[in-house]
Amino acid sequence: MKIGMTSIDTTTIEPWVQYLLDRVEIQDVIARYGLGQDLHKDGDNDVLQQWDDVFAPNGAVDYSSTGVPQLDCIGFRELVDFMRGPAGSMSGLLRWQHFQGWSTVTFDGDRATARTPHIHTYKGETDGKGWNLIQTGMFVDELERRPEGWRIVHRTLEILWMDTFPTAGLATVTPNIHV
Repeated sequence: MKIGMTSIDTTTIEPWVQYLLDRVEIQDVIARYGLGQDLHKDGDNDVLQQWDDVFAPNGAVDYSSTGVPQLDCIGFRELVDFMRGPAGSMSGLLRWQHFQGWSTVTFDGDRATARTPHIHTYKGETDGKGWNLIQTGMFVDELERRPEGWRIVHRTLEILWMDTFPTAGLATVTPNIHV
């Protein structure tokens, strides 16, 4: 039987269980990417705390779809420097959140390809005026099963659309918590 492009032996349960375990582990790897971004703000740039469990040591990314040619096939640690360095692309942002959707995954032995939709939101300010940016797209990941688990060996960012819009101002929010 085929699930997507992945063939599964239907005569025993073990291949099904392994398929599900691999899918869950890959989904966790992909989720850790967003957590690595979102858990580190306000001067805490230790993204590698999560990303060392996302990428293979030689993992590379192609983020050239951002319009920055230097981001074509660079190491993931170089991406951290580009984004989180003192004058990095995220240094002027006030807040952000990275939402990853459910991935479609195809397997070929100990290799897999995952395609994951995403919505990334950013809040910034220029000359005292607030703005928000929304980026939608896909991550296309090539993964390998390694002794430490599934890891991304190559990630390509595809941007479907992006838009920036002004904010009306900073609203004060009082939590309405009911116990």
